[in-house]
Amino acid sequence: LTAAAPGAPALLLALTAATGGDVLLPRPCPAWWAPQARLLGRPTYSVPSPAACGGVPDPYALLETVRRVRAEGGDPRLLVLAVADDPTGTVVPAEVMSRAVEAAAAEGLHVVSDETWRDTVHRPEETPVVGPAEMLPDGVTVICDLSGGWLPPGWPAAVVRFPDTVAGARLRARSLDILTALDAALATPVAVAAAHALDEPPELTARLAHAVALHGRLATALHTTLHSAGALVRPPQAGRHLYADLSPFAPALAARGVTDALELENDLTARLGMPAPGGHRFGDDLAGLRVRLSTGALLGDDERVRAALLT
Repeated sequence: LTAAAPGAPALLLALTAATGGDVLLPRPCPAWWAPQARLLGRPTYSVPSPAACGGVPDPYALLETVRRVRAEGGDPRLLVLAVADDPTGTVVPAEVMSRAVEAAAAEGLHVVSDETWRDTVHRPEETPVVGPAEMLPDGVTVICDLSGGWLPPGWPAAVVRFPDTVAGARLRARSLDILTALDAALATPVAVAAAHALDEPPELTARLAHAVALHGRLATALHTTLHSAGALVRPPQAGRHLYADLSPFAPALAARGVTDALELENDLTARLGMPAPGGHRFGDDLAGLRVRLSTGALLGDDERVRAALLT
């Protein structure tokens, strides 16, 4: 049971509308997740991620949050998570994912798994990826934005796989109705390119593997630099981002007027000459000195040079 749309945000918007109720998100999470619920007027609740990784909520914190929200009259129904996470660049270990999925199932939550970055693991032979749909196939809907590696960012296409159940078929039908109302259809050239990418032809697979390896080397070098300087940052495992906690430098940052994530974003963006979004954009505490850094920015601004490096 599948469908497609011009980008994962449209799919998540349709799924959120079709499922109803309140939405639970790990903290931090991709910047585009929460706005889909807010567009619909749905409450969102951030649950802290475990120390080991981003992408999922801590299972005990998830249970506590769900029960508190229900006690306060809320209606939590949907949990969104990611097996390979933006913004932290981490992969959720199988045992951590299992506990989070068990907690969600125990509370009757439907799980949406964003697997956009699943195929961008830097060292796949060392980092197994186990998604929640492999653990709870009847209770998980999987979305994947092909711009995570298979298509250029200017060619928006995303796919969704629903549970192969009666409830999954109903969810698909409601989601398709919403996508139709939004006129969220793939342009024909993009649909052709997406179908070609989903066949995983050897030349495209080789190009993706080369790009993933390059971003992996850049991420490792960036992590080494940050860690050696004293920043708190998880080792990168997938994708093109790292999430650094610069709180060890709080006194030095305060001396130049940087006391929260927004000021940190403005300061680093100006100093580095590249985007450095603060943690507040990913659902994190504004008072925290956290920032997402991208390996893509390290490839430079010359499109021809970037293309040569990535192929």
